[in-house]
Amino acid sequence: MLAKVFSSALIGIDAILVDVEVDIAPGLPAFATVGLPDGAVKESKDRVKAALKNSGYDFPPRRITANLAPADIKKEGTAYDLPISIGILAATGVVKGPRLHDYILLGELSLDGGLKPIRGALSMAVAAKRAGLAGLILPAENAPEAAVVEGIDVIGATSLSQVVEFLSGREIIEPCRVDLQELFASGCEYGEDFSEVKGQEHAKRALEIAASGSHNILMIGPPGSGKTMIARRIPTILPRMSFDEAIETTKIFSVSGMLEKERALLAVRPFRSPHHTISDVGLIGGGTTPKPGEVSLAHNGVLFLDELPEFKKNVLEVLRQPIEDGKVTISRSLLSLTYPARVMLVAAMNPWRCVNLSLLARTKGYKRRQNEGNPRRHQSSRQVLSRLAA
Repeated sequence: MLAKVFSSALIGIDAILVDVEVDIAPGLPAFATVGLPDGAVKESKDRVKAALKNSGYDFPPRRITANLAPADIKKEGTAYDLPISIGILAATGVVKGPRLHDYILLGELSLDGGLKPIRGALSMAVAAKRAGLAGLILPAENAPEAAVVEGIDVIGATSLSQVVEFLSGREIIEPCRVDLQELFASGCEYGEDFSEVKGQEHAKRALEIAASGSHNILMIGPPGSGKTMIARRIPTILPRMSFDEAIETTKIFSVSGMLEKERALLAVRPFRSPHHTISDVGLIGGGTTPKPGEVSLAHNGVLFLDELPEFKKNVLEVLRQPIEDGKVTISRSLLSLTYPARVMLVAAMNPWRCVNLSLLARTKGYKRRQNEGNPRRHQSSRQVLSRLAA
């Protein structure tokens, strides 16, 4: 008995179609998942077995093989729980009907059969539309995010049994709809505004010029002069995001698992301010499982580096390519990923260390000249500094 359903896999910030093939054959009970799965996908067999039994369905005591094709692309995450479960039920004849091949199935299963949210729903909705499918079925919490893509039906479900009833034609679930204009307008509000800054006319003028052309800028000033306060308000004077920019930015946050539940679309320009102890991988992305870094999370927005001299040299060096090219390319043995990284780089630093070193150098030179003219004359550094200040 063989069944086939559709799912999706993330590659960078985009998604591709994945065929989930489930074969049930006679033999000793076993469950094998093939197709380059990661640890979370391999563990799905235990969640699937418990979810099927607790939802009232029989788990076949036979040899089950689940193939995730194409097999040369690594499958990550827990979104394959639902398609594997539906594939098993389709192979045993529980789920029948034409709807089985019209939708992409996505969702993590809890042990009681409930559906939990996943990452990258927006990118997978785009993949479903590109593949010409009717839509996708996914957890209800992800439905508003995926419904941003027009032209497909986004079915939000809460449990495995509800998905089974819908695919069998015994239950009707209305597709999720969102008002894009209202969603885009309501998401354009910032919590703070550039007009709140009082004084600092020269600094505000420089920042307005830099923001008009998305130029990088370095602010130098003593602690407490308002560098960070002004930097946080720079996104409010940048041009408003277009719909395409909002979609691209939302994709990055969605695949990173950082998209807020109550916000289906990011219509404000992001502001990212990483700590100076960040690593180069954390800044530009990468890792064993490549993920976007801070420079990609700031795409179409502002990347603020406070206390610039405190950042490690190698961390600042890796920013060269993203700033020049507007993208980050991460190469691994199996694949190469490209994340967008068009940012306005804003940096801030304190001048005191440089000023003190300059004064110290001038002090030493002054004392040396005085000693050369009159070897018996000695003055303390404090006296010399007071003279220079006067």
